[in-house]
Amino acid sequence: MYQALYRKWRPKTFSDVIGQSHITQTLRKQVAEGRTSHAYLFTGTRGTGKTTCAKILAKAVNCEHPMDGDPCCQCPSCVGIENGSFLDVLELDAASNNGVDQVRALRDEAIYAPANVKKRVYIVDEVHMLSTPAFNALLKILEEPPEHLMFILATTELHKVPATILSRCQRFSFKRITPQDIAARLLYVAGQEQIDLTADGAELLSRLADGALRDGLSLLDQCAAVGGTVDSRAVLEALGLAGNLQTAQLMEFILSRDAKGALLQLDQLYRGGKDVGAVLGELSTLVRDLLLRRTAPEGGAALLSGGYDSATLDRLGREIPATRLIYLATTLQRATADLYYSSNRRTDAELCLLRLCDESLSGDLTALEARVQRLEDSAQRGQLLRAAAAESGGTVKPSSSPVPPPAPAPEDAPPLEELPAREERPPLPEEPPLPEEPRARVFDVPEAQPAAPSPAAASAVGGSWWRALAEGCKGRLPPMYRVFLDMCTGVLEGGLLTVYAPDDITLGRLDNDRVRNALMEEAASGGVTVRLVFQVGEPPKATPRENLQNLLKFGSQFDNIEIK
Repeated sequence: MYQALYRKWRPKTFSDVIGQSHITQTLRKQVAEGRTSHAYLFTGTRGTGKTTCAKILAKAVNCEHPMDGDPCCQCPSCVGIENGSFLDVLELDAASNNGVDQVRALRDEAIYAPANVKKRVYIVDEVHMLSTPAFNALLKILEEPPEHLMFILATTELHKVPATILSRCQRFSFKRITPQDIAARLLYVAGQEQIDLTADGAELLSRLADGALRDGLSLLDQCAAVGGTVDSRAVLEALGLAGNLQTAQLMEFILSRDAKGALLQLDQLYRGGKDVGAVLGELSTLVRDLLLRRTAPEGGAALLSGGYDSATLDRLGREIPATRLIYLATTLQRATADLYYSSNRRTDAELCLLRLCDESLSGDLTALEARVQRLEDSAQRGQLLRAAAAESGGTVKPSSSPVPPPAPAPEDAPPLEELPAREERPPLPEEPPLPEEPRARVFDVPEAQPAAPSPAAASAVGGSWWRALAEGCKGRLPPMYRVFLDMCTGVLEGGLLTVYAPDDITLGRLDNDRVRNALMEEAASGGVTVRLVFQVGEPPKATPRENLQNLLKFGSQFDNIEIK
């Protein structure tokens, strides 16, 4: 008769237990020195070896020929306990025997000496399921049991066990088994069972086991029943996880901001019988794996869900910032929680995909952050272009469209000297010189520092005065205002400083007392008192003649400025 792998390969001694050396070494030493306790409490998640260690401990304390704390597994006591023929070692399920009457019956029969072995051992599994009266009935005998009695309690929910029980037991906490240990054990079992298990298949099964060796053996048993080589693809097909590839394709559309492709992929999954809530849950798991792989590339492998192979995670997580992954995870968690109250789950899932593809649709600060990020990216690209042009000796034109090269002259065109001369026009009458502007609109430049330009002069030559003023204000303002301030342009005329914002959003962010005071204080530190006005639009462009007049007027103060 066929026996499941997790039962067939259940450890028989402490040395066979995987991943719990901090517990098995202590128990072996206690058995070898004869210092065992009357009550133990084993706690941990499923499949980590709690009940297995309890049975091994029960055999070890009753073994006739123990070997360094391990049972020999050959004496009559070990054999009888292993096959269940000795009733002195009894395993109880507290989930079905949780009443006070069952505990009283156990307490009444526990006082009798064992018939076949040295110690009567009671293994109570899932002890947290006992009722409060049952716990109270267990207290007295658990505190002062007879010499021949031992209790081994096991639970997966330690917080439900009363403190009065905890204080009477030696507690051992079983940790999750690492994927590396599970994979090594699966490869060993597969080799003994003549199962063709590959290394990538064992790695995928170990991650799907989620720290439980029993789950890993059960999954291996299921995949081996299909036949053939058990690799990662065979595992996905045998366990019904091939749909994860479609989820990965959906995530690829989201990361590339292809809203149309994402909606079509969701429609394909929906028509195939997939629940939209399950789709969002799988997307959330995938984003979590990508975020863990980005933030902890080395030690985070043990935290992955295991539903996706390394190649898929590497392809999806390439060049995706952690901030966007956090936004995707937060949005998916919120949308998944809201689906419970939704009247149209499919529509809400589609709206969630649209928000994932375009952060500006979220309607909160995330939309603003997305706009700022795009502006910073474009500014960085512009800096790289200018740096590349400077290295190659060229210049970057401010216009977005390239200037077409001059068309070659046709062959039948007349030579240049034969073209008719242009009519000579009378010279323009000289315009009267412009009146000198008042000194109130410029900073007074000391004679000892002729290289420091005045505001008006610097404004005439590239607007460097406004940039200097804006940079000086950044120390007085939070980062959010600094970004918007870089998007504006300032013009100083007389005592009036006009700040031109590119749009209403920027104007609304900057038109407040905090920004006004910072700009006016920074200007006052330079020796000028200004009046401040915010306006949407671009600053008026000066005519060539006005630029020439400004250059002639202030050129004598800036001999060290080289105009290219």
